[in-house]
Amino acid sequence: MDLCSDWLLAKYASSQVLALSPLIHQYPVDWLGQNWPTHDGSLEQILDLKPDLVIAGEYNAIILRQRLQELGIRVEILKLPKKLSQIVDYEQHFLSLIGQPANLASQASPAIQALTTPPRLLLLGANGIGTGRNTFEHHLIKHAGWQNYLQSDGYISLDLEQIIADPPDAILWSAPHSAALANQFAEHPVLKRAIPAKRWLSTDYWSWQCPGPWTWNLVTQLQQWRHF
Repeated sequence: MDLCSDWLLAKYASSQVLALSPLIHQYPVDWLGQNWPTHDGSLEQILDLKPDLVIAGEYNAIILRQRLQELGIRVEILKLPKKLSQIVDYEQHFLSLIGQPANLASQASPAIQALTTPPRLLLLGANGIGTGRNTFEHHLIKHAGWQNYLQSDGYISLDLEQIIADPPDAILWSAPHSAALANQFAEHPVLKRAIPAKRWLSTDYWSWQCPGPWTWNLVTQLQQWRHF
């Protein structure tokens, strides 16, 4: 009943899936395809499916999952990892829920040796929001041998003038591919002049949305980009 569980089910348990959540249509990814059965999020439809197991994220469909539990449906809550080091345990826990062997989980990518002065990376999202410390993304950036450009905690509304006065070594542009107004901050010509084009990095937007086995691909990409 949440997007991150959908992706794990699609990767590890395709033959066991009765229905994924409707979120897969709101957040499409190329590797998932369009032919998955989905439910509409209603109590009635989920009961009609007669599932042996319902998996939900810790912040998703709270009232619905409580009602399902009251009606005797097994509901398991899959808590997202807060740190990179927790991903393998997270996957192994998921695999145990669906009766799959734990050794199917991905292997952690080793942390790269930090340079004396690690390059500073700004993870920039839509609407001029940057990702600071004490976030899952911060741990990923540090693990890959970079320094987070932002020193504050959490997700921060960026100040263009401050970035121009002290530009990062690189910007990782992580936002949906669209011409939406939400992307105007990143397209500002002053910002483009301050950071050379070769120091604008990009990855698939979806891979930042949920921790999972694909996270190690992000780590590898960032490690390779340290010597741009």
